[in-house]
Order: sequence, then structure tokens, then C-alpha cells
Amino acid sequence: MHDPALDTLMLALELEAVAPGEDHTVAFFRARADRALAQMNCKSLICEQSFAPERDRLVAMGYTVDAEIPVRETFDRVLVMPTRQRQETRAELARAVLATREGGIVVACAANSEGAKTVEADLKALLGPVDTLIKNKCRAIWAPKLADSINQDLLTAWAALDEKREVLDGAFVSRPGVFAWDRVDPASALLIEHMPNTLAGRGADLGCGFGVLSRAALEKAPKIASLDLYEAERRALDLAEENLASWKGKKPLVGIWSDVTKGVDGPYDFIIMNPPFHQSGKADRTDVGQGFIRAASSGLRGGGQLFLVANRHLPYEQTLRETFKVVEMLADEGGYKVIRAIKATGKITGQVLSKTAGK
Repeated sequence: MHDPALDTLMLALELEAVAPGEDHTVAFFRARADRALAQMNCKSLICEQSFAPERDRLVAMGYTVDAEIPVRETFDRVLVMPTRQRQETRAELARAVLATREGGIVVACAANSEGAKTVEADLKALLGPVDTLIKNKCRAIWAPKLADSINQDLLTAWAALDEKREVLDGAFVSRPGVFAWDRVDPASALLIEHMPNTLAGRGADLGCGFGVLSRAALEKAPKIASLDLYEAERRALDLAEENLASWKGKKPLVGIWSDVTKGVDGPYDFIIMNPPFHQSGKADRTDVGQGFIRAASSGLRGGGQLFLVANRHLPYEQTLRETFKVVEMLADEGGYKVIRAIKATGKITGQVLSKTAGK
């Protein structure tokens, strides 16, 4: 898939002032997979990526990947692909500066539509004068790390911006960059409202975030025997496990860092989920939610139930009818829909039990 921001970053790395030397070490924060990375003439390249689908792509191409690289001021070049979350991005830029040796170079790149000018201003605020390359409707920005130019107070403040903290009146811990990091999003709230207290047996939460749905299910349904927490973003999964720590002594809970669309480890008696429909950029990715639905169907036992919430406009009904025997609309409110689907014990019939299910 074409990645203009990554292409622009690679172009910047071809410039004499930016290109790493053959004895240089390079770290790549929020790394994205590209064959061109292998062409860098450097001593070593280590990628930091906590998002499982991108991690899998990098590993498949043979790159060394860590969920989090220790910050030790040792790298000659640190590359950053910022996220859309401002606090997380500022913290990432600060970590990049801290990970770079004196005289090394920090290079960031973002699409213009994803806040490239803001990233430029932020890097300039940290390191002083910057250089830029504008191409492909993106902007690569770089600056050397020089002790006399660093804004140390800002560096310290920004490095702490995405540290975990209490949210929702102390009921959970979370951190910026995680989906709906400081609130219960309205879709999850609607699913919680319509989640039955009869859930029982072995269950899974697909795309668990920092654990809001999982905790609600455990509190509502005492007959749940065990719950597996699937999450692509390692930062979120670590939070979910911490937020559910008090339940671990009562029933088995397992955190699984994975790309759900590649399948889950069933069979499950029930699955709950609020699947993502963005991965990068602003466009809807309905294929991600559809992949979640197929994974849920494959992971449920015959007669097992799926409870799904999604934005009303997302076209999931056809995929549900193809993979489940019964599809029932439980709620259609405030721009969101809650759907219950039951897996067939034999041949799927595509039965729909709701006058609103076809909307």
C-alpha cells in the first residue's frame, strides 16, 4: 500500500546532510514497513512499533522490532512517524531527542493533512532551527541534537506527556494515544447498556482498548468463567491488564497482543467488541471491522454469541449475514448500533431477526 509520508522520509534520508553513515546506528519510532529501509547504509536499524499489524509487516520483512526501545542517548539517527494524537506525538519527539547522541539527528515526517506543520513547530521548539523537505503532500523535518540548542524544560515536560495516569475518577489508568484514552466512548457505553448479565463460559473482548468493555462484562455477568483480551496496540493492552488486575485472582484473564483479523484462539462461548474502523489517516477502514467479524465467527463455538457495537453507517450487516445464523439489532441510538449475532451449529442460513437490522 502506497505510503506518501514514508516515501518522503526515505527521500530525506538520501540527502547528504541526513543520510546515516555505514558505522551509524538508527532507531525508527512508530516504524512502518518499507523495502527501502533495508537500503540504508548503516551499522544497525532497530524499529519501535507497538501496533501489532505494523509490527507483523516489519517482522515479515526481516527487521528487528521492539514494542518500546529503551532511551539511552546512543543512536546516531532517530526517525519518527508521528501519530495524530498531539500529546503522544510530543512525547514521542521528546523520546527521540533523548535517544539521540549529541550531534546525532532527529528526523520526523508526517502528511500535511495529519499535522506536519505542527510537528515542524514542535521539533523546532525542542531542538532549535530545523530543515525540511516538502514532497508528496508531506513534510520531512530534521534537526541535530546540540546541547546548546535544546529546550531542556520543554524536553522534560513533553517526555512525561503520555505517561499513564488515573482517568474516569480513578476507576482506570490510561495514557494519551490510546483510543478514547480518558473517557468511555459513546459506542462502548451503548454496548455496555445492552450487554446481558447472562454472558457465561469462555469469552473474549476483541480490540479491548484499556479494558472498559471487559470490566463491564465481568461486573455484569458473574457466570463468565474466563476472558481473553485481544488488542493490537501493546500500550493499550498493558493498561487493560493493569485495569483488570483485581479480577485475575478470581478468574483466568489472558492478554493477547495480536492482529485480530488474522484470527483468534477459540472456541469461545461469547465475544464482545467495538472494532476499530480507522488505522491511519481519516478514511473509514470497513475491512478492519469486517475482519473482526469473520475472526469472531471463526472463534465462536456453534451457538456462541457475538455482541458488537459500531457506527450506524458502517456496512457490517452483509458480513454478519454471511458468517452468522442469527443477526439481531439490539439498539440503534445516537449514531451507533448494537448487534447480537449467533453462530450456526450447522449450515449458516443468514436469518435476520429485527425490523431495523437491514438499515
